[in-house]
Amino acid sequence: MTEPADARPPRRSIPAAVLGTRDERLKEPQPSPAWRIAAYALFFPLGFAVSVCGAFVQALWPPAGVLLALAATGATFYAGLRITGTRLGAAIPAAGWFAALLLLMVPRPEGDNVLWTNATSLSWLFVGSILGVICATLPTRTSWFPGVPGPPR
Repeated sequence: MTEPADARPPRRSIPAAVLGTRDERLKEPQPSPAWRIAAYALFFPLGFAVSVCGAFVQALWPPAGVLLALAATGATFYAGLRITGTRLGAAIPAAGWFAALLLLMVPRPEGDNVLWTNATSLSWLFVGSILGVICATLPTRTSWFPGVPGPPR
């Protein structure tokens, strides 16, 4: 029997097409332990670098710079989650991001500040923190510890 001309697969939303559905993400194969450890080692300095760059970008272009810095921050956290397949993969770049913030928030002896107490800096700090928490609590293929499988689903 022939199919009707308008029998197409259902359309997926843009986020589902780009990021995949929850079931598709949970069925992805787990990377090897050596690959995960190498990714953890690379994502900490990447989170640090994104934080430093974001601090200057959000101040350089006030309305659009904050969105650009937040997009890079969220993408880094989510990439850590997806590449490693663990929640620790999102927490490692978030730890690097916060470590850089601790250094950037301290005023210099000359009186210079990198992050000021204005709306753009505070929104970048607050929303970036929320993005880190969201990415670190998304469903993953394993538990917090690198490579220890969780209970069967």
